[in-house]
Amino acid sequence: MTVPEHFTRFAAIDWSGAKGHRHKGIAVALCEAGSAAPELVAPPRGVWSRTDVLHWLKAQADTPLLVGFDFSFAPPWIERKAYLPGEITPSTARAFWAYVDADCPDADLGAASFLERRRGAHFYLGARDGAKAQFLHYRRCEAAYNASGIGRASTLYDAIGAAQVAKASFAGMRLLHHLGSTIPIWPFDPPPVHGALVVEIYTTVGARAAGLRKGLSKLRDSHALDAALEALGSGRHTPLDRYDDHATDAIMAAAWLRRVARTPELWQPPALAPTIRRSEGWTFGVL
Repeated sequence: MTVPEHFTRFAAIDWSGAKGHRHKGIAVALCEAGSAAPELVAPPRGVWSRTDVLHWLKAQADTPLLVGFDFSFAPPWIERKAYLPGEITPSTARAFWAYVDADCPDADLGAASFLERRRGAHFYLGARDGAKAQFLHYRRCEAAYNASGIGRASTLYDAIGAAQVAKASFAGMRLLHHLGSTIPIWPFDPPPVHGALVVEIYTTVGARAAGLRKGLSKLRDSHALDAALEALGSGRHTPLDRYDDHATDAIMAAAWLRRVARTPELWQPPALAPTIRRSEGWTFGVL
């Protein structure tokens, strides 16, 4: 695979699967080539909706933008040869995104009802669903990440608790479906020679690259954020009105993405076989 070298703009999006139309948990940070710190992108209507993010992203399609989302682009497929064993579903990620979208009446690209209708059968939403251990299935990239010692990925079948990524990820799959062919999505699509590209990221990978230790990767003040940015080759940030995990994660991740965007091995993970590429995808930055 050829390493893309045309990107001069880098964005990271801290995502949300919360119910409703506006989500304080969404933050978009953007930076240009060079060393200037990423800046938060102002939401068009005060607080981001997922639909607003979709529209913003589509408007960037022809720009040299590499953008990372912090949700999982597909559930595990390799481990059990099915996304939802016992339920007839597609076996490729793009077709599965369409399957999820068609079964979600939720507002603003939400997907909570998709999980709630399948609780106990596929998703863990509480003690009455049985032992959580029976829901712990992982993609191959998640298994590689868990083995790396960098952090611990959550399974998409665990939909309860502060660390869960299930609701955000299934909402994200709806966004990817509606994005369609407007922007390529790696690794399901090859990187383009011009224009934008979407990748999946873990903000924790950027935090480790910035020197933050396990359990201390959340930045909640200006000094900590500037120190992390400096470690990533970035200048000081413009002071924020509020320092929350969403804003600081997005800013730090955008700086990290700029720093590593031309690293050849990140575009060619050793375990990224064709079947994984089609069905599960991969998290950029995990080897």
